[in-house]
Amino acid sequence: MLAVAATSFSTDDPLSGLRVGDVPEPTPNPGWVVVEVKAATLNHHDLWSLRGVGLKPEQLPMILGCDAAGVDERGDEVVVHGVVSDPDWRGDETLDPQRSLLSERYPGTLARRVAVPARNLVPKPPELSFEEAACLPTAWLTAYRMLFTKARAQPGSTVLVQGVGGGVSTALVLLGKAVGLRVWVTSRSEEKRARALELGAERAFEPGQRLPERVDAVMETVGASTWSHSVKSLREGGSLVICGATSGDGPPAELRYIFFRQLSVLGSTMGTREELERLLRLCVGSGIRPLIDDVMPLAEARRGFEALLAGDVFGKIVFMV
Repeated sequence: MLAVAATSFSTDDPLSGLRVGDVPEPTPNPGWVVVEVKAATLNHHDLWSLRGVGLKPEQLPMILGCDAAGVDERGDEVVVHGVVSDPDWRGDETLDPQRSLLSERYPGTLARRVAVPARNLVPKPPELSFEEAACLPTAWLTAYRMLFTKARAQPGSTVLVQGVGGGVSTALVLLGKAVGLRVWVTSRSEEKRARALELGAERAFEPGQRLPERVDAVMETVGASTWSHSVKSLREGGSLVICGATSGDGPPAELRYIFFRQLSVLGSTMGTREELERLLRLCVGSGIRPLIDDVMPLAEARRGFEALLAGDVFGKIVFMV
């Protein structure tokens, strides 16, 4: 079957290990099912995998992809939750020390078919297309958890989103607008700042620009290059939620600001199946839909990877299978 896989690692040239071609059909474990993938999306996690983060050489080749929407063995339309926890784990799957994501320990979703635990399937609402539903289990679920589970953002709160443009950051803008948050954003790109305002952001700033007032929460996905600005932009008692560090993980700690202003620094990773179900209901009830940058056949996946690596995306890249 057709799939997109990592065959080698390279920090400097991650796409050198990318292969689009035939792979063996999935063989499900007991309690697992095979899903016929209709749409899957690209995430920064896939680029990190090609750099060797989270994978070992003996696991190669590894099919990439964390999320998908498709049809299960009974013909039901489903959304795939990509967090795989231990079968005996109870509670928040993201806290299971043995958890993994599809494409880490088990083959991922950038393929015609994928094997997943039966408990990881969530019914796809008919109101959402396969393309829209496929955007939700990674980037949008990450944004949902950051805003509502970690920051506990309330209507009227002011939230700063650093580095708007990708799947998580655009989801933060759209989700925030849907529930009545004041969303401010930063970006190096004047075009991306303008597009964020069109999405519903209230204000847009250049990176590091002084804000007119301090905010209640900062959503941090960039890391080293924006960390100091994030900490200094928070009001007393505010929350900084971090889900990634695309610019590196070695920023100054800013410890004096953190303890003196009694700030909360919260890590956030993906989300639970229950949160995914709530996110789906929110999309249906509010009418918000994921922002899609481009849709292309899975066979042309390299083009999507090149765009993501270059930072030339605003929203999600979707592969149709």
